[in-house]
Amino acid sequence: MTKPIIEDALMNLYCDMNFPKTLIMADLGCSSGPNTFLVASELVKSIDKIRLELGHDESPEIQIYLNDLPHNDFNTIFLSVSDFIKNLAKQTRVTKSSSMPPCYFSGVPGSFYTRLFLKQSVHFVHSSYSLMWLSQVPELAKTNKGNIYMSRTSPPSVIGAYREQFQKDFTMFLKCRGEEVVSGGRMVLTILGRRSDDPRSKECCYVWDLLATALNDMVIEGLIEEEKMDSFNIPQYTPCAKEVSNEVEKEGSFEIDYREVSEVDWDACTDHNLNVTKEDAKGYNMGKCMRAVAEPMILNHFGESIVEEVFMSKEQSAFIKGRQILDDMFILNEIASWCEAKKKKHMFSW
Repeated sequence: MTKPIIEDALMNLYCDMNFPKTLIMADLGCSSGPNTFLVASELVKSIDKIRLELGHDESPEIQIYLNDLPHNDFNTIFLSVSDFIKNLAKQTRVTKSSSMPPCYFSGVPGSFYTRLFLKQSVHFVHSSYSLMWLSQVPELAKTNKGNIYMSRTSPPSVIGAYREQFQKDFTMFLKCRGEEVVSGGRMVLTILGRRSDDPRSKECCYVWDLLATALNDMVIEGLIEEEKMDSFNIPQYTPCAKEVSNEVEKEGSFEIDYREVSEVDWDACTDHNLNVTKEDAKGYNMGKCMRAVAEPMILNHFGESIVEEVFMSKEQSAFIKGRQILDDMFILNEIASWCEAKKKKHMFSW
């Protein structure tokens, strides 16, 4: 989905930089799973494809910074680098006059809501499905009773607190990257978002409402303390395109070069080999997806004793037939290409 956008941003970058001999790139929120090097692979192969199309025999040296929070398993990433380089060599076009682009990796632990790199040092920034996570749970003036996220029943102050936290965090992100990205540099960001102007809309809040339903049932059954439930809130905000554009314009470091909004059906994640009905299969697989996202937060706040009950048990899980309706549910992606703008001329795609 993002590959053509990345290639276009890199083509513009490579040409605008007058075919640099060195390129510095950063992947923010890299994680440490099997997909960690997927972005790096696409970046290197795209640069190799572009320079060959433009008739350049010599490949630029590429430095890739892999960033995530300090508790990320960077050791596993470093142990995988040599295998990645070998596999990448098999996928790039090597001729008598050219070879695979020299590629170097560094881990950068830290929040991307702070400065991470030297001033004016990075040419290209990428982030996928990370920027909807806030730096912290918003400070709530009123208890978000019975909810774990923004909901139709949340007080207006809760909605306002979430929106303000997003604005604060995203502005800081833009400010930090504006200082780090070189003039004419690019960013490509993929963010979980929404079409509606209402932050309480079903498209962004529904799955958290389902999880809240399961947790509230556990409160009734005495498996969870009510105070624990009332103090649990998800540090996420899925912005609409207008909200992102407004913050970009207000902060002023970047201008949006390209934007695309797309939907991904939950059915795309469904394992149809399960020995259950189609409706239950969809529910169980939604539960698996949500478990991958929410389990660390559940463990940290409630402990491990309730995890299986929440996500997979027929007695407790909200993600099965008969508990909630799962029709017409989509994951909404907002992809943008950005360029640092105005004063310094950087670009950005999303």
